[in-house]
Amino acid sequence: MNQLDSGAPGATSWSRKDLVGIQELSPAEITTILDTAAAFKTVGTREIKKVPALRGQTLINFFVEPSTRTRVSFELAAHRLSADVINISASNSSLTKGETLKDTAKVFEANHADIIVLRHSSAGAAQFLAERLHASVINAGDGAHEHPTQALLDTFTIREKKGRIAGLHVAIVGDILFSRVARSNIHALLKLGARVTLVGPSTLVPRVFEELGVTVTHDLDSILADADVVNLLRIQHERQRKEYFPSLGEYTALFGLTKARAERLKPDALIMHPGPINRGVEIDSELADGSRSVILDQVTNGLAVRMAVLYLCAGAQAPS
Repeated sequence: MNQLDSGAPGATSWSRKDLVGIQELSPAEITTILDTAAAFKTVGTREIKKVPALRGQTLINFFVEPSTRTRVSFELAAHRLSADVINISASNSSLTKGETLKDTAKVFEANHADIIVLRHSSAGAAQFLAERLHASVINAGDGAHEHPTQALLDTFTIREKKGRIAGLHVAIVGDILFSRVARSNIHALLKLGARVTLVGPSTLVPRVFEELGVTVTHDLDSILADADVVNLLRIQHERQRKEYFPSLGEYTALFGLTKARAERLKPDALIMHPGPINRGVEIDSELADGSRSVILDQVTNGLAVRMAVLYLCAGAQAPS
């Protein structure tokens, strides 16, 4: 029986019961998650794709904002760890009757929920619950604040393909202002030693982001030849007004990764996208499906990363 079959990938120094953001994590903690995910990724290659690490524990996927990819990924990750899973959306919860987020979560905990995965439209919602619950709280996206597991799976994918993070030049292109994915990626990549350039319209990539330690440019063509990774972000229509750029056609002309632009990339440059993709807007459809694209690898790695996060946080839960 190996370590995975006994329920764990080995000893770690992880001590947090919650994952609410990347900003507060140390480089060592990020690396612990990535290393644990690498061990859990092997589970997906086996005939029986389950380990007993969370047997007897209950996870509640509480998605106040809509989601398909993240919710399904967490659900599959929990099942592969042998946990029981309950999915709840805002529309079928007591939030529609005026109950507070805290009271709803306390009801979950009173029903012996061990882990709550929360997606919420308000920044800080996951931190709010983490400070008030014994159960583990995992942030699956809070407003335009953070989306830590997306950044972890992106970082995992880069490390897996490139063998390292330190010294790489990563360009994050698109709607930075409204993107929780961008913020979490910035924190993770800088902590692990990458160089980060943000690219997009000045309305969506203001110079204030330079205070985080990144470079800001509004000229995509100027950085393509030097980029090791290009991570293209979806335009967040639901979080912005139309005034941020005149049209999707103009956005694509200036900031879309077209086939012509892709010719300027290094032969081994990675093309990434957190999904869902607006084909023909952020990226040409052929490039999204091409040999340099690691978009489906991101999805696969997201499962391993979320298994790692659930396992680590559940193992460090506060006593009741």
